[in-house]
Amino acid sequence: MRFVRQNRIMEIIRDNDVENQNQLVDILEKEGFNVTQATVSRDIKELELVKVKGENGKLKYAVRQGYGKEISDKYSFILHNTVVSYQSAENIVVVKTLSGCGNSAAEAIDMLDINHIVGSVAGDNTIMIVVDSKENTKFVLDYLDKTLMKSE
Repeated sequence: MRFVRQNRIMEIIRDNDVENQNQLVDILEKEGFNVTQATVSRDIKELELVKVKGENGKLKYAVRQGYGKEISDKYSFILHNTVVSYQSAENIVVVKTLSGCGNSAAEAIDMLDINHIVGSVAGDNTIMIVVDSKENTKFVLDYLDKTLMKSE
């Protein structure tokens, strides 16, 4: 449930100007999540959200940008804890995740900036990754193998 909630938090802050934790708690509760301010505070810390100036000049939560080691470790952790399986067909890699975690895992894959990935499309529990060529699909699969083993 934590990963589903954290996935939804990332979507909420991407689509809305959330200025404080209480506002985030209210949104989550309206969507059926049973959360407290302390829970949201821990989620914000784990997701490493930052405050940035919005278009209206007020501070809002946002996903920290960058591809540093710390970011890669966080997204490796997300992949390790949400990915159920993956397999390829030609230049497509299909990744199965826990229910509600497809977007978080796809964001993790995007942020890892893996060579040869053209893009990804995520659903509730499935991600379709397009690789630039059939020959490079093995590179992407090997990278996912290493990333998932690294977190164990």
